[in-house]
Amino acid sequence: MRRWIPNHTWHLIQNDLIDSKSGRSLPGHQNKGSNMKTIVICSGGLDSVSLAHMVAGERNLTRIVSFDYGQRHLKELDYATRCAQRLDVPHDMIDICGIGSALFGSALTDDIDVPDGHYEEESMRVTVVPNRNAIMLSIAFGVAAAHGDEAVATAVHSGDHFIYPDCRPAFTQAFELMQKAALEGYADVSLYTPFVHRTKADIVIEGARHNTPFAETWSCYKGEDDHCGRCGTCVERREAFDIAGIEDPTTYKDPDFWATVITNKEHG
Repeated sequence: MRRWIPNHTWHLIQNDLIDSKSGRSLPGHQNKGSNMKTIVICSGGLDSVSLAHMVAGERNLTRIVSFDYGQRHLKELDYATRCAQRLDVPHDMIDICGIGSALFGSALTDDIDVPDGHYEEESMRVTVVPNRNAIMLSIAFGVAAAHGDEAVATAVHSGDHFIYPDCRPAFTQAFELMQKAALEGYADVSLYTPFVHRTKADIVIEGARHNTPFAETWSCYKGEDDHCGRCGTCVERREAFDIAGIEDPTTYKDPDFWATVITNKEHG
């Protein structure tokens, strides 16, 4: 079948962006070498676990940081723990449930049904947790500064841009500049976002290149025994493996739903 791909994915920008005026790499896209001490924010999902393996292979992975913000299930955090154990690095599990309880109104934190469908449908906006990435990144930058690390890596990608404003390039670039000011004279920590202009299929390809055990990741918002196959993140996950041409080891309760969703998208 022909796969539906969002318009913005046809405009991929090279990972190392160059400012047309200065000729310098823009914030969030520097690669200062394989010895750069880097923290990875890891939820236990496909994207962040793949990023952790990539950083372990290409940089100096110093630790994994995860957050309990009161999400509707903690299953994915078990996979973050397994990732840290597998890569033999410390794992900081940070409890911010008190903050999360104040960020009400999301299907990820409240008793609200998780919608079925494609990740980029308007109905998926109910999965937004306001300012979640900004809060987590601020804490991670503090952890990095305290430990003498040089970068914080996060797995935001182009598929997140439609729904989540704190996954967009304008945010990541501005956030890094803000943190440079916040830590001026104390620490120099960069934000590493290698996927911010790339697709989830690209992440699958990179993950495979770095021997990521995809079966040891969790994406589904519903947190049941198997991936549901129907929520936005399950549909996106299944689609990404298909576009990448890599076998998906995930067990889905409804393994064919994604194809119906893509067909419907193609026909408007």
